[in-house]
Amino acid sequence: MRSLFPVTDVTVAVTDAATDEKAAETAAATGAVAGGTAARSAQDREWSLDELADLYAYPPGDTPWLRANMVSTLDGAAQHDGRSQPISCETDMRIFGTLRALADVVLVGAETVRLEGYRPARAREAFAARRAAAGQGPAPAIAIVSGSLDLDFSLPLFTEPLVPTVILTGAEAPAHRVKAAEQAGARIVVAGDSARVDPAAAVRALADLGFTRLLTEGGPKLLGQLVAADVLDELCLTVSPMLAAGDAQRIAGGPSIAVPQRLRLASLLEEDGFLFCRYRRS
Repeated sequence: MRSLFPVTDVTVAVTDAATDEKAAETAAATGAVAGGTAARSAQDREWSLDELADLYAYPPGDTPWLRANMVSTLDGAAQHDGRSQPISCETDMRIFGTLRALADVVLVGAETVRLEGYRPARAREAFAARRAAAGQGPAPAIAIVSGSLDLDFSLPLFTEPLVPTVILTGAEAPAHRVKAAEQAGARIVVAGDSARVDPAAAVRALADLGFTRLLTEGGPKLLGQLVAADVLDELCLTVSPMLAAGDAQRIAGGPSIAVPQRLRLASLLEEDGFLFCRYRRS
């Protein structure tokens, strides 16, 4: 994997190496010798988990920061056959794990829980010291956004979590489903005056619980609501070098906004044609 942005001395060296490789092709045809591949091999390498954690570290302070992590094909599909895994890759999953390990809570829509077969976040030894130093528990909590609470409470997400699963719902949520969720060990948080969840209220409610480093993994409907509510601070987007066609959702759907929100590029990595982009508020 190599860093394309921010530009560093090593990045420049890799660009020079690419030029040298072109010269090497010409040299090979004439029997000459050309060098320059050492710089590429030094940059095009597997990043350690500590390096990834440093790159994706949350801003300092206690102000809530909400980042999203999504994957999309070249033609805009966020899923294939209803799941994101087919358009992902090993490095994307390493970044996925790193982002989870840095977060206090993972915010996810109920439909994504059902489609993706969500499980509790696990404790990872590689991040134990970092989380302890940040005052975090062994793993992030999972927070599900659901107005209806139409969830299977026999799933490991409710029976085996290291920390109780949170359910964000509205004030008019069905009382019997709220009771069933509480009996399953879930923590119910009201974030909205009606049956629907208010995205801005959800972020505030999680911050009130001490969850200020927030990560959302979608799905597209939830991400669209967060964007429309103007509460998304950062987008980590993996662009997969695949074409999916079909009618799959893009990474964000739902309500539109009057003026498209402009983000700035914070970092860009590349490996095997996959681009790992990170954008932040301007």
